[in-house]
Amino acid sequence: MSVRDRRERERRHRQQLIVTTARDLAEAEGWEAVTTRRLAELIEYSQPVLYSHFKGKDAIMAAVAVEGFTEIAAQLRAARAGAATPRAALTAVMSAYADFAERRPALYDAMFVHTVGLQFAHSETPAALREAFGALREALQPFTSPDDLDVLTELLWSGLHGLVTLTRGGRLPRESHERRLALLSDRFTGRTSDE
Repeated sequence: MSVRDRRERERRHRQQLIVTTARDLAEAEGWEAVTTRRLAELIEYSQPVLYSHFKGKDAIMAAVAVEGFTEIAAQLRAARAGAATPRAALTAVMSAYADFAERRPALYDAMFVHTVGLQFAHSETPAALREAFGALREALQPFTSPDDLDVLTELLWSGLHGLVTLTRGGRLPRESHERRLALLSDRFTGRTSDE
């Protein structure tokens, strides 16, 4: 391995260390605790080294968010693959989405709550974001026409995000969470409550 290759590998390793440390710290103490100074101390590199990888906290949070989109896409696809019917697949995907947000609140916040400069539905949208959207889109596809699929996927995503955010914030009672997900699924599959 050449010196150049080794340095590039070390650079990628440092960059991943920064992202992983920021993510761990955010999950443990919240995003308010994540500062470039604190990260530099934890990874045992100087702040200038940290800034050689990222412009600042928002750029680090964006890198964390991209990792999160990769993970949620994989979990949504796995949930869909394990279902026997299209209706069961949509329900499983919705439950997997809510479960992801519940188990990884700081990661979810980096993905959807904090402004980190990631663009959705744009030519510059990172592939990981497109994959996550695609996982929801694929689960919804059997229940709508191709003309409405993207907009209905946006509505589904918005509905899930709203339910997750309001439940996490204590504004909706947790004991009704599964019922709300079931009713939302029914609305998108065309199922009525008397079926």
